Amino acid sequence: MMPGRPFRFGVVAAQARSGDEWAEKARRIESMGYSTLLMPDGLQYTLAPLPALTAAAMATRTLRVGTYVLANDYRNPVQLAKDAATVDLLSGGRFELGIGVGRPDAAADNRMLGIPFDSGAVRVARLAESLALLKALLSGQAATATGPHYAAANAQISPRPLQRPRPPILVAGSKRRLLELAAREADIIALGIPPTEPEAGVAERIGWIRDAAGSRFDQLELNLNLMAVGQQVPRYIASQMGLTAESLARSGAIAALTGTTDEMVEALQRRREKFGISYIAVGDELMEGLAPVVERLGGR
Repeated sequence: MMPGRPFRFGVVAAQARSGDEWAEKARRIESMGYSTLLMPDGLQYTLAPLPALTAAAMATRTLRVGTYVLANDYRNPVQLAKDAATVDLLSGGRFELGIGVGRPDAAADNRMLGIPFDSGAVRVARLAESLALLKALLSGQAATATGPHYAAANAQISPRPLQRPRPPILVAGSKRRLLELAAREADIIALGIPPTEPEAGVAERIGWIRDAAGSRFDQLELNLNLMAVGQQVPRYIASQMGLTAESLARSGAIAALTGTTDEMVEALQRRREKFGISYIAVGDELMEGLAPVVERLGGR
């Protein structure tokens, strides 16, 4: 049995046609009892996460804002620490820094940026160096790095973030090497799994995390992004993958949450007890469907 960290819920959103529409979306997410507005990273189709999250924080009072997740290769970690500290300060200490090695399908963005899309091993090694710099700088320390991926000489940032010792860091991953890095360095781990992943696959990943985390495992918050709520799935899941909520549930996918509100509440409680997953994210297309569950379980 896993320790029962209180549930919290986040909404992944990234699009709006105007500043007013974006602010209203943030206020709507807050009013429904969600804890966090989360944003992905990419050059096309979505708002840029750091300025958009700052705007969302300005439009709300209690809603936390977080990246879900930044592609590490796109930003120098010293500059990113500066930007993250500013968002945290301006939001009143409501920022969460989510970061990863970049999606497997992100090579096109790398080409547009003129940077290589290196092997997974190289990107993980680069993220490890970046995390060391970020954690030191966001904690108010001076940081020096001598590579091989980053060089920084007595780097310091000010003003500091409001949260102490620093804003929480989320690392998203699916494969073993990245999850082991997350287990050692992150505060929150997002389980980056395929929509059809069964519980057995998640159990294996959590085993890797537990082994690598050692005594700090109980301090970690585990996150899962749902791909089905009730009878609804995101449009891209239906159109590009041909999946339905029913087919996901029938396959035993852990990212599917179906049935009545009571049944969905019970399923999340069981998964928290079995796996320790307490931080649940959902795309904004599904946030209305999950709202009754959020009302029942948020903070409990």
